[in-house]
Amino acid sequence: MKKFFARIGERIRKRSANHIPFRYRLRNKTEGIVTGMEYKKWIYKLLYAAILLVLLAAVLTAVIPVLWLFLAGFKDAQDVFKAPFTFWPKSIDLGKIAEVWKTVGFTRYFLNTLLLVVGSVICAVFFNGLLAYAVSIVKPSGHKVVYGLIMASYMIPAVASLVPLYANINKLGLTGYATFVPLCLLYGANSYYFMMIKNYFDTIPESLIESARIDGAGNMRIFFSMVLPLSRPIMGVVSIFAMTAAWADFLLPYLLLQDQDLYTAMVVIYNLRSSMANMADFGIDKYLIAVAITILPQIVLFAVFQRQIMGTGATSGIKG
Repeated sequence: MKKFFARIGERIRKRSANHIPFRYRLRNKTEGIVTGMEYKKWIYKLLYAAILLVLLAAVLTAVIPVLWLFLAGFKDAQDVFKAPFTFWPKSIDLGKIAEVWKTVGFTRYFLNTLLLVVGSVICAVFFNGLLAYAVSIVKPSGHKVVYGLIMASYMIPAVASLVPLYANINKLGLTGYATFVPLCLLYGANSYYFMMIKNYFDTIPESLIESARIDGAGNMRIFFSMVLPLSRPIMGVVSIFAMTAAWADFLLPYLLLQDQDLYTAMVVIYNLRSSMANMADFGIDKYLIAVAITILPQIVLFAVFQRQIMGTGATSGIKG
């Protein structure tokens, strides 16, 4: 244990030694809205301060409601909307979390959501990867038409596609089965995932593909043995997006899941609001804790992988 903390202390000391103070980095920056040379003028200092204030206001607008949600659950039910308003609870009883978890039966619904997430990630990586591989590398006849249709799908609002999606799933006979297959297929087929993977595949040198073909490798072997291993970074990012989409979505599971035993966490939260009156000693405070439990995995996921998510979001439209 001493060696462990010693290594952590050594890393902190190394980072502190290499750390450049913010004011010096600001004076030497050459990119962005305000460069180092411009920052020396008082008018640009005011502009920079105004930008920081706007960003701070945006952060507080996003963070305060979430923080209130987590704290309000520890209040008494009659104190949640009591006047005058109080932000902090009188005490924090962590036992309420276990009580709400047991009352709602979150174990089953979290497992359902986890199965849906795993299936959605597999479909997102496999199907979008194969399609991107065909359009970017194999390039069969008609691949430009397929690419044009996918680009045209960007102009269709997601809400407008719900009715045809449901109709197609219904015609395939998948709505009557107790399965997550239709949801996994819907979450996996995504034009945004396709574009991210295709842009990454475009950066793979053609010489590698040609050398593999000369050695006698077929298209599928090249895809699984060469292209996929080289594309782990973008596949990881697509997996993260597919995870968050499958976990957070409410409408599609609500429409397609007819078996209550297959409900996801978000569907249970929706149904819980209408059944609270029939549940003994389950007020608005415990409902807020239930909501906080369902959104906590998404917050943790984003906090862990924020660099990959934000970096890919900024460069997904740039062709390498």
